[in-house]
Amino acid sequence: MSDTSRTRASNENFLALEKYERSEDRPVPRPMARPFSDIAAARFSRRSFLQGTSSAVLALGVSGALAGCSEEGEAGIPGFNFDEIAHGVDETHHVAPGHDADILLRWGDPLFADSPPFDPENQSPAAQLKQFGYNNDFLGLTPLPFGDEESPHALLCVNHEFTNDPLMHRALSEAADPRLAYTPQMARISMAAHGGTIVEVKKTDGKWAPVTDSPFNRRISALKTEMMLDGPAAGHARLKTSADPSGRKVTGTLNNCAGGMTPWGTYLMAEENFHGYFAGSLDEHPEKRNYERVGIPGGFYPWFIADERFDINKEPNEANRFGWIVEVDPYDPASTPVKHTALGRFKHEGCETVLAEDGRVVIYSGDDQRFEYLYKFISAAAVDPGNRRANMNLLSEGTLYVARFAEDGSGEWLPLVFGENGLDASNGFESQADVLIETRRAADILDATPLDRPEDVQPNPKTGRVYAALTNNSKRGEEATDAVNPRAHNIWGQIVEITPEGGDHSARKFTWDLLVKAGNPAKPEIGAAFNEKTSANGWFACPDNLEVDPQGRLWVATDQGKGWPKASGSADGLWALSTEGETRGLGRMFFRVPVGAEMCGPRFTADGEALFLAVQHPGADGAEDYAPHGRPSTYADPATRWPDFDPAMPPRPSIVVITRKGGGKVG
Repeated sequence: MSDTSRTRASNENFLALEKYERSEDRPVPRPMARPFSDIAAARFSRRSFLQGTSSAVLALGVSGALAGCSEEGEAGIPGFNFDEIAHGVDETHHVAPGHDADILLRWGDPLFADSPPFDPENQSPAAQLKQFGYNNDFLGLTPLPFGDEESPHALLCVNHEFTNDPLMHRALSEAADPRLAYTPQMARISMAAHGGTIVEVKKTDGKWAPVTDSPFNRRISALKTEMMLDGPAAGHARLKTSADPSGRKVTGTLNNCAGGMTPWGTYLMAEENFHGYFAGSLDEHPEKRNYERVGIPGGFYPWFIADERFDINKEPNEANRFGWIVEVDPYDPASTPVKHTALGRFKHEGCETVLAEDGRVVIYSGDDQRFEYLYKFISAAAVDPGNRRANMNLLSEGTLYVARFAEDGSGEWLPLVFGENGLDASNGFESQADVLIETRRAADILDATPLDRPEDVQPNPKTGRVYAALTNNSKRGEEATDAVNPRAHNIWGQIVEITPEGGDHSARKFTWDLLVKAGNPAKPEIGAAFNEKTSANGWFACPDNLEVDPQGRLWVATDQGKGWPKASGSADGLWALSTEGETRGLGRMFFRVPVGAEMCGPRFTADGEALFLAVQHPGADGAEDYAPHGRPSTYADPATRWPDFDPAMPPRPSIVVITRKGGGKVG
């Protein structure tokens, strides 16, 4: 097929690009356990309103008690020290007074001594592979050298989740039919812009800057980077392709959303909405049941016009090679990244680690789609503090669990193990490899609890508790409502707090509570619940990424997508959120992104004196509802030109570094 005919074949696929971020809106039809909303309603209907804010903050939302909350926000949060900023939306970013917000890296910035200058009018795959990638999401930091937490050098690890092609290319803005203007070259540029960046950063006089000639700098892409598969599914027939008959090698990683850093200094990349990159038909397809359960073919990116492996009819198994957790050694730019099949295949949002009491590593991860599940993995062996190299094998073997929540506030982690609880030939599983390739279907059989789009999951090593961001679920039906939890068509989300039994993350049992129910507490019909002292700017909608800073404080980044006009009327941002005592559930707004952007990847330095933030797809979401623009945002006509505000530059996803004026801890 010629390039021209391939491009025309992508007609319908290109239109889906604009719907890509909202792909989580469509739950996959299948029989499910009781919705989490039912369980929460049953639980909280029996809880006493008189328990008080510190232990039952949700009860405050029941009778509209929050509607009269102070707009001045005079109440502070113990441990936090900043004046909050206001809700709003405009073309630039805003940070709490007393802090600086400096741009560290932008899409297209050089990463190597021989990187070409960024020219948005003359992009190429080769240039992009030497430049900072697009849509920065997860951020990780590890000191240089490893173990020296006081070093003024660090390696910054960045996920490049996806591309907003109409904001990247002038030709797509100016074409009469942009579907026909999308070319194989654009597809290859998109592949090169996906993946990740590892870049050395250095602090000088209190400010951080990239080191563009560092030998540690590296671009990881969907276009070129060779990776290994390991664990129970590696080498399985369902992972073999014409290019890789071994089933153990794969080119690239894609849609890397949140992620994690391990205690041994490696970088974990979570592959999320991998379904959107594959096109084709499932008619008589050997993986029909499997692919339907994860939404393949999504067809949001017509990459098949440049690479036939993204056509599920040409390469029936290629899609089974995505949806995993990828481990990268940032200290060795020549190392081969590893996709760990032991951690399961689903739309991973994050993979944060914590150690169990016996030293085994525990990794929590959400499956980012409405009515999907919460997972954790426990390694078979313990971390060896004196053998970093040996620790890099820890994620190759272990047990994956899925969560079931009970209405009495208890919960259980259910093992996804072949041969147990129906995960056998009677349900179409012939091995542990099958269980892990079809993790979602295995979790269905175990009667796991469907959640309201579980995204980032963040353990707090200082308290032993775990926080899970449930971003929203507009598809919850009216039948799930009641007087205590009136959250049908929930476009605001909530945060679940999980306490492992005995404080041990390897425990099978846990208890749970809701820390907040997001949305405007001044509108009783929403049913939001924050601390009663939360100000008019201290509440948020659609919690997404979570971060626990070196002091044990919780920070919440939001992602409302195109729904921001209804969910809050304000741009996304970063909030401090109290989890303890009388201020539990009290939020304060710290940072706000430009119109159309998403707040991602909060990451503190070990001393707490710098906060790295990822601002992705500025100008993209909801531009039609932004009154000063009021129309679609494109390369030629964007809703903002942040951060350059140069008429020759499109908006550019960027990393921001926050420091306190005069020095000291951020926030």
